[in-house]
Amino acid sequence: MDKGEPLLCPLLQKMTVHGLNNNTKANLVVVGVHGLVSLLGILENALIIWVLGFRLSSRTVTSVWVLNLALTDFLATLMLPLFTAYLHSSHSWELGDALCKVQASIFFFNMFVSAFLLAAISLDRLLLVFKPMWSLKHRSVAGAWKVSALGWLWGAINTAPYFVFRSVVEKMDGRKLCYYNFALYLPSNGTLQRDCDVRHGTMAISKMLLAFLIPLMVIAGSHIIIALTLKARSKWRKRSKFGNAAMVIVFALCWAPYQIFCMIELTAQDNEETLKLVETWLPLAATLAFLNPVLNPILYAFSCPNFFVRIRQSLGKVFDELVAEKEGIIRDVTLTTPCSPKSSSSIRQSSHSYSHLSPITLVFLEGVQHRGRDDQDSDG
Repeated sequence: MDKGEPLLCPLLQKMTVHGLNNNTKANLVVVGVHGLVSLLGILENALIIWVLGFRLSSRTVTSVWVLNLALTDFLATLMLPLFTAYLHSSHSWELGDALCKVQASIFFFNMFVSAFLLAAISLDRLLLVFKPMWSLKHRSVAGAWKVSALGWLWGAINTAPYFVFRSVVEKMDGRKLCYYNFALYLPSNGTLQRDCDVRHGTMAISKMLLAFLIPLMVIAGSHIIIALTLKARSKWRKRSKFGNAAMVIVFALCWAPYQIFCMIELTAQDNEETLKLVETWLPLAATLAFLNPVLNPILYAFSCPNFFVRIRQSLGKVFDELVAEKEGIIRDVTLTTPCSPKSSSSIRQSSHSYSHLSPITLVFLEGVQHRGRDDQDSDG
């Protein structure tokens, strides 16, 4: 290697020689789908943040969990257009080294924080079932904020190495690769192979354990125990069964392929066919992982069975509410809850405190309130 060239790990050296997918039609389809998913994810999470962060009059523990999850998911979805631009540029990163580091870091930050929060939510619900009196005394909004802050700190600490080692490397065909360069900050190439292997292996294994396997065991284990307990108490509903199973399945399906190919990549430098397999499928697995922050709002905020029905019925009222607000008219908006038509009376009783909210916001809040009632039901 010439003196002026950057030091590269053997695996990265091989990747700079290989070409990538040049199927123009296929790439255009991928770019189009990725662009639509990006827009959907940004709008979904922005809606959750707006409602829970700025329009909610009183906050609950559940709303704190969902708000923090939406915040980290929103950051991740903001990075999706950058990845779409990379795909549009024939798999060449033309956005510079700084954005390469930022895009990758936020992707991994979301991975660690969302896994932490999903595990925390699962344990919270488990405590509600097994320690209802303890939860009544100690479960608080302030405590949920502290745990969430710990999750953000946990994500920042684990993301630091990905920020440090992410770099833009030019390939032999002129295209640019935004990837790990574990040879950075090495004094010489005397121990290049060993240091690259140690750094790569440590990050891949820690990522698999801390951001996938351990959180998945906590999430799945908690919901299995909750399901068995509530079934024994005759309080297990089909809707709860579907929602809990969906959470575990979506988390596993979105992240498992990415984590598996990251582990396969550890042996790729010794096998040319394995390297080509990783180069082909790892970007697709990363795209699948990007779906997790897009699907989370649907699972955690729109889980009420009749939510979309009520949204459709209320769309016409949204514009009336907006006009009323502009004219300074205070309207008393009364809606039936999307989950239970019998609870309309409770909404009327508290309508004076929510009269400033639009109908679409009220429908959303009713879904959150219903989830809160489920938490209370599980105490028995």
